[in-house]
Amino acid sequence: MFQDQLAEKVRPFIDLVDDMRSIGIDKELPLPTIAVVGDQSSGKSSVLESLSEVALPRGTGIVTRCPLLLQLCNDKAVKWKAVISYGEKFRHEFDKPSEVVRLVEQAQNVLAGKGVGICEDLITLKITSSTVCDLSLIDLPGIARVAVKGQPDDIGAQIKNLITKFIKNKTTIILVVVPCNVDIATTEALKMAQEMDPEGTRTLAILTKPDLIDQGAEKNVLEIVHNRVIFLNMGYVIVKCRGQKQIDENMSITRAIEEELEFFRNHKHFRSLLREEKATTKCLATKLSNALVKQIKKYLPQMSEKIKERLGEVKHLLSKLEGGPPLEPAEKRKYLIQVITDFNEQITQLSKGDIIVEENLFVLMRKEFTVWMKCLENAKSNYHKVVHQVVDEYDQKHRGSELPGFSNYRVFQHVVQKLVAELKRPSMTTLQTIRDMVQKQFDHLSKENFKNYPYLQMVSKKNIETIQEQQSNIVKARIVEQFEMEMQVYTQDEIFNKIFQEEGEIAEGKDHDTRSKYPGLLKSYYEIVVQRLADQVPMMICYFILKESAKIVCSEMLDLLHRDDADNILQEDSEIGEYRAKLQAQADRLLLANDKISSL
Repeated sequence: MFQDQLAEKVRPFIDLVDDMRSIGIDKELPLPTIAVVGDQSSGKSSVLESLSEVALPRGTGIVTRCPLLLQLCNDKAVKWKAVISYGEKFRHEFDKPSEVVRLVEQAQNVLAGKGVGICEDLITLKITSSTVCDLSLIDLPGIARVAVKGQPDDIGAQIKNLITKFIKNKTTIILVVVPCNVDIATTEALKMAQEMDPEGTRTLAILTKPDLIDQGAEKNVLEIVHNRVIFLNMGYVIVKCRGQKQIDENMSITRAIEEELEFFRNHKHFRSLLREEKATTKCLATKLSNALVKQIKKYLPQMSEKIKERLGEVKHLLSKLEGGPPLEPAEKRKYLIQVITDFNEQITQLSKGDIIVEENLFVLMRKEFTVWMKCLENAKSNYHKVVHQVVDEYDQKHRGSELPGFSNYRVFQHVVQKLVAELKRPSMTTLQTIRDMVQKQFDHLSKENFKNYPYLQMVSKKNIETIQEQQSNIVKARIVEQFEMEMQVYTQDEIFNKIFQEEGEIAEGKDHDTRSKYPGLLKSYYEIVVQRLADQVPMMICYFILKESAKIVCSEMLDLLHRDDADNILQEDSEIGEYRAKLQAQADRLLLANDKISSL
C-alpha cells in the first residue's frame, strides 16, 4: 500500500542504520532512530498496527513491556515474512502475520518475566512485505501514572527512566502519540519530549482518536495541528485508527486504513488537512520515512568520525594485549620458548642495568650503599671515643706488671673486635633492603611478561622468591664470615704503615700525648676496616642478590621447556581471554560499520 512513499534511493540509509544496530554499533554510539512515546491508552498500538499492517499485543495496563524495534521493509517480490530476534542468540523466521502477537508476548515474558514488569532489552521485529512502508522505529512502554496490582510502586519512574534513555539522544526523533480528546498540554508524553527537546526540533506529534472529540472542539484540534498551540518544528499529523469496537468486530487493518481516508474526506472540519498532508496514516508514514532519512544523512559524517575514532581506541587496546598462544602444538611450543626467552632477556638486562623498570635499580641500590657508607663513617666517632677512653683508663683498669708505655695489645684488639662487630646489624639491614628492591623489580617483570598467563606468573614469582631467599641466606653467611674474619684484626704491614703515616701527617702537631701511639694506630686500622666493608658488603649483595639470582631465575624458567604440558603452562587468564574477545568483537563491529558507511 505504501510502496510509493519512499524513493529507492533512501532505502539504503534506513538499511544502514538497521544493519549497524543489528551488529551492535548502538553500543558504541547513539544511532538515528524514531522513538514512539505515549501515555497509556493514547492509541499508540493502533498507530503502529496501521503502519506495520499487523496486530500487536493489546490489553489494559502496560502492554509494551520491552522496547520493540519495528523494522518495516517494502519488497514487491515478497508477500509477507518476518523475523523476530532478541537476546544474544534467539532468532525466529515466520510467514504468518497472526503469529506476531504470540511471539512478541513470548519475547517479553522471556526478557521481562511473566506479569507486568518492564525490561530495557530490545526486541527486534522485522517485517518485509509488498505493502508496508520503508521505516524503522522503536515502540516504548506506555507512560503509567499509577501502579496496578502486581506492579512495583515505582513502575512509573521505571518507565520514565527507560523512555528517557532513548529520547535523550539528540539523534533520536521523538514521535509523541496524543489523543485528540484530552488536553494536549497535560499529557505526560509531550512533557517528557519537551524536557529532552525543549526547542521542539526533533519532535513530531500524532493526534489520535479524532472521532471521539466533543462536537464543537474541532477548531481547537485544528489549532493544534496547525502548530499554533504548542509549537513543534516537525509539526503534527492526525490519524484515525481502529477503535475497540472495530477490533472486536475483527475489522482488518487494511479496511481500517480505507475507512480512515473516508473519514477525513468526509469530515467537515478535517478534510482540509488531507490537502495539507497533515492527516492519515499514509501521510504519517511518508513524513516519518523522510524525517528518518534526513536525520541519518545529518548525522552520517559524525557517525563515521566517531566510529573511526572508537576503532582507533579499540585497536590500541588490542595492541597492548598479546594475541594469545597458537592452537597448533608445535607453534605453541615455539610461542612458549619465545615468551620465556623474552622474560629471561629482560631479567638479564635488568641485572646489567640495561633497562629500567619503574625506577633505575642501580640508582636505588647506590643510594642504599651510600647509606651503608654513612653508617660506617658515623661509627668512627664512637670508635675513636672508646679507643681514647681505653688509653686514658688503661693504667687504672688494664695495666699489669708492665712498665708505663708497654701496653697490652689484646686489650686494644678486644676494643676493635667489639666495635667492628656492631656493624654487622646495619650490614644485614642493607642486605634486606636491597633484596626487597631487586625482588620487587623481578616480580614486576614477571607480572608484565606473564600477565596473560597465571601459571607462568605463579611459577616465576615462586622461583624469584625462593631464589632470593636462598641467595639472601648465602649473603648472610658470607657477611657473617666477613665479620668473623675481621675479628682477626689483620692487614698487610705496608697497607697499615701507609694509612698510619697518612693519618699521622694529618694529626701532626695536634697530638702531644706521647704516652702511647695506640689511638693513632687503632684509628688507622679502623680506616682499613671501613674501606674493606664499604666495598665488600655491597659487592657481595649485588653479586648474589642481583647477578647470580638473575642467572638462576633464567635457568629455572628454561627448565619449563622440558615439560610436555605447554597447554597448561600457557593457559590464559579467563578474564584476559574474555576481554580480548570482547575487544576483538568490538573492533569487528566497528570495522563492519565503517565499511558499510564507506560503501553507501
